[in-house]
Amino acid sequence: MRLIVGLGNPGERYARTRHNVAWWVLDQLVSRHPAGSSERGTAYETRTVRLGEHDVALMKPLTFMNLSGDAVKEWRERHETSAADLLVVSDDVYLPLGTLRLRASGSSGGHRGLDSIEEALGHRDWSRLRLGVGAAQSSADLREHVLDEFAPEEKPALEEAVRHAADAVECWVSLGTLAAMNQFNRRVRKEDSES
Repeated sequence: MRLIVGLGNPGERYARTRHNVAWWVLDQLVSRHPAGSSERGTAYETRTVRLGEHDVALMKPLTFMNLSGDAVKEWRERHETSAADLLVVSDDVYLPLGTLRLRASGSSGGHRGLDSIEEALGHRDWSRLRLGVGAAQSSADLREHVLDEFAPEEKPALEEAVRHAADAVECWVSLGTLAAMNQFNRRVRKEDSES
């Protein structure tokens, strides 16, 4: 079974924040595909959907972001799955709003949720889809920035990005990482990369 992990923080306080944009991607997938079984562990909840020929578990960790690896570890203790069948969706403050970046492996880029999963798995060889949520004014403002809600003027670009991210997940499940990277990684305009 494929496992898609959407990183976020549990609770109504965080539901509409930048840090939880990956949960919106999972919600988009559930709205598109009939949900099958659900499962709740100590550290996670999942909904299973059918994407093409594949059963896919969509996971929302019930831990806070920094302990996301606990949720993945608990799920893997109950289900057989390889790192090749894992895709982690997360926010990224270093990408412009709405930009998607899919990679087959790599560093966490300082994202604590990705750090936690890397620690739980003991390696970096699993796919990750990052969704740009825009930069903070300064590194000192970063913690507040990811726990803020989006401004009204950001929401149209955000909603489009969530739809595209859900499309990218569907492509990853059906065709694999390389095909999804080729189709969905958006080039950052030169002026964006220099700002």
